[in-house]
Amino acid sequence: MMTKGEKMKEYTSIKQTLKTLLKEDRYIHTLATQREAVKLAKNYGADPEKASLAALLHDCAKNMEPEAMIDILSKQYIKLDDIERKNTALLHGKAGRVMAKFKFNVTDEDILNAIEYHTTGKENMTLLQKIIFLADVIEETRNYEGVEEVREVAYENLDKAIVMSLNRTILSILKKGYLLHPNTVNARNYLIMEREEKMKD
Repeated sequence: MMTKGEKMKEYTSIKQTLKTLLKEDRYIHTLATQREAVKLAKNYGADPEKASLAALLHDCAKNMEPEAMIDILSKQYIKLDDIERKNTALLHGKAGRVMAKFKFNVTDEDILNAIEYHTTGKENMTLLQKIIFLADVIEETRNYEGVEEVREVAYENLDKAIVMSLNRTILSILKKGYLLHPNTVNARNYLIMEREEKMKD
């Protein structure tokens, strides 16, 4: 168990490394996501320390070249699906998981999964995974149409806010004619079906 001082030292070291890996705007987004994730964790009774670390590392591979991400994933025998190969912007979740594990020595599977799925989401997400997913899209520097509505709901109903965000993402992808990852559809459908089941009880 780390002392508070040791934890602060570790976080300082991680931030220094992230500064060398990320562009300035991405680093600013990372810190904003970290702050948002901690607030959400405290609001919903999740572990703030885990939320803080997952958020800090969620985009650690974001500014890597696609070829470099594919290389580190292949070395870990992590398979890519056809959509990830076509849309390399999706690769940084899986690549970030690898970096978090081997560069930053993260062993907690929930944190690693939160990093991996923070962009697409997935069905049956844990509380931590939901928090990182949502913190990423509502942090204070985000300024897209509809973000205020999601922010308003975020601290009242986590699942509802995530569905709102997924709906916006899906509509945006469809309008642009881009490929839609099944994980995103599955994440939305799972939450809606879960809500409907709860309403029956």
